[in-house]
Amino acid sequence: MPLPKPPFAGSCLCGSVQVSITAPPLLTLACHCRDCQKLCASAYSLTAMFPIDSFSCIGELIKGGLGSEGREHYFCKSCLNFVFSKIGAAQRINLRTSVLDDAASFEPFVEIMTDKKMPWVNIPAAHSFAGFPETIEDLQALMDEYSQR
Repeated sequence: MPLPKPPFAGSCLCGSVQVSITAPPLLTLACHCRDCQKLCASAYSLTAMFPIDSFSCIGELIKGGLGSEGREHYFCKSCLNFVFSKIGAAQRINLRTSVLDDAASFEPFVEIMTDKKMPWVNIPAAHSFAGFPETIEDLQALMDEYSQR
């Protein structure tokens, strides 16, 4: 599937939180960790990473999902839809793909935490990791490969 082209827009379930993005995604992924399973009430979460300076969000958010050390998870204050996460000091956000208007265009390129994957789940990702990519260089190589699609 070709790389989606910006700009992108989307909203939470009730429409109170609106997101817009002006850059292409850095990477798309499916995460099978137990935190994501519980936060998304699903077998996995779908994420599109974007540069933080390309992302804007209007509407009232609350921080939740506090069990995930080093991560801040943001939800719509009204409908409690999981919207995005920030991880440490990274200069990117992890947007829940499902909030985007054209969510189907963001096929996961990578799946992570497959050691926690439900046995009946099949993701058409180009790369799979039992945990996370081991180094920041490995993550950068995945983002570079993704950008060439």
